[in-house]
Amino acid sequence: MSTITLTGSATSAKHDTPIEEQIRNLIIETKSGVKDTPGLSEANVYGPDPEGLKLLPESARKRFAESGIDISKGYPERPNKSDVPVYVDEAYQVRNQDYPYVERAKNADPEKKALFSAATEVKHLTRSIGTEIVGLQLEDLTDQQKDELALLVAERCVVFFRDQKLTPQKQLELGRYWGQVEEHPQTPHVPGYPGITSIWVDYRRKKGLNLTFENNNWVGFNRSFGSGGGNQVWHTDLVHEHQPAGITHLHNDTIPEVGGDTCWLNGYAAYDKLSPELRKFLDGKQAIYHSAHAYIDRNDPFSGPKNVERAHPLIRTHPATGWKSLFVNRGMTRRIVGLNPVESDLILNFLFDLCEKNYDIQCRFNWKPSKPGYGTSAIWDNRVSQHKVVWDHEGTEPRHGTRVTSLAEVPYFDKNSKTQREALGLPINNTFN
Repeated sequence: MSTITLTGSATSAKHDTPIEEQIRNLIIETKSGVKDTPGLSEANVYGPDPEGLKLLPESARKRFAESGIDISKGYPERPNKSDVPVYVDEAYQVRNQDYPYVERAKNADPEKKALFSAATEVKHLTRSIGTEIVGLQLEDLTDQQKDELALLVAERCVVFFRDQKLTPQKQLELGRYWGQVEEHPQTPHVPGYPGITSIWVDYRRKKGLNLTFENNNWVGFNRSFGSGGGNQVWHTDLVHEHQPAGITHLHNDTIPEVGGDTCWLNGYAAYDKLSPELRKFLDGKQAIYHSAHAYIDRNDPFSGPKNVERAHPLIRTHPATGWKSLFVNRGMTRRIVGLNPVESDLILNFLFDLCEKNYDIQCRFNWKPSKPGYGTSAIWDNRVSQHKVVWDHEGTEPRHGTRVTSLAEVPYFDKNSKTQREALGLPINNTFN
C-alpha cells in the first residue's frame, strides 16, 4: 500500500496513512468532491438542518407534529458524510447480494374484490396507464388489500390516492410489507427514519441546485446536459442496484395550487409499440444501467467521476403479471451489451424517443387533494414504468413530500412471457371497420 508525506505549516511530519484514505478524508473534510449533491455540500455538516426547518411548509410541519416526529432540531436530516461511499467499488457493494423477496401481488385476487369493494370509485386516468382509487385510506388497508393493490400497481403502472391522512411511519410500514426498503446513503430524510426520503426541491435549490425556467428540461433533450436536478428527465429509480426498485410510494403533503404535476409512462405498452422483428432482436439483450451519483475510481483517483454500473435485461418480465416490459430510461441506461457505441446509441435513442413521444402510453397527474389539509399519494412500479416531474410552478409555491421505495427481485427475462396486449387480447394493428 502506498503512503504519502504531508508537510504542515508549523511542523513537518511523515504520515503513514494510505493515499486512498487521505483522499477519502480530503473529500469528507472539504466542500468539493464527486459524491456531493445539492443539500449535502457543506463540509462536515450532517444531522437535522435548523436552516431547512425555517423553510418547511406549514402543512408538512403539521403532518410531522401529528405523527409524533421530532423535528425540533431541524429538518431534513442529512447523512453523515463520513458514512457516504467515496470509491465506486464501495458503492457497488451496497446491497450487492441476493436477499429474500416475496412478490405480494402473486397472492392477490385477480379481480381485487377486497380493494375495489371498499372504494367509493375506481377511475382510470387513461386506457393504458394510471388509476385513481377514491374513498380509501392507505393506513387502513388489510394485508389482502395490500396484495391486491400491488397487483393493480403492476398492471396499471401507477395508482393514485387523494385526500390521505398518512403518517410517514405508516408509509414506511406499507413499504416494508412490499419489500426491503431502500435507505439512501446520500439523500436527506425524515429525522430518525433513513428509509423515508425527503422529496423537497425547494430545499435543494436553497442549497445550491441550479434549476431555472430556462434550464429545467435541458437534460430531457440530451442526458449529457446534466443529471436532471429536480427529476426533470424521464427515469426509473435505482436501476443500478443488484435488486432494483419495485414499488415506490410518494406522498405529497404540500402541493402547489397550480402546477407541479408528475408524468408516468407504461413500459409494457412501449414494448408493444415495437415491430416483431425488433422485439426478437432486443429479447434477451442486456443493457448497462448506472447510478445517479458518482464516485472515485480507487485505482485511478484523478480520472474523473465514476458511476456504479450494473447489467440487467433490456426487456424485463414482471413476476406478477408475466408481461414483457421495455426496461430503459434516458437518465440512466448507458449502453446495450454486445453492440458497438454507435449501434448502441442509435437504438437506445430510438427506444428513449419511443417511450417519450408516444403520449397514448403516458399519463399526467395533478396532485391537488379535494380536501384542505390532506395529502395525495402516488404508488408506482419501477419495473414497468418511467416518470418525470413537471417543474412548471417554478418554485413560486412550496412542494414537499416523503418517499419510500421497496426493492424487488433480481431482474430477469422469460422468453415465454407474453406482451401486455397479447395477454389482454388487445389488437396492435386493428383497422377501422
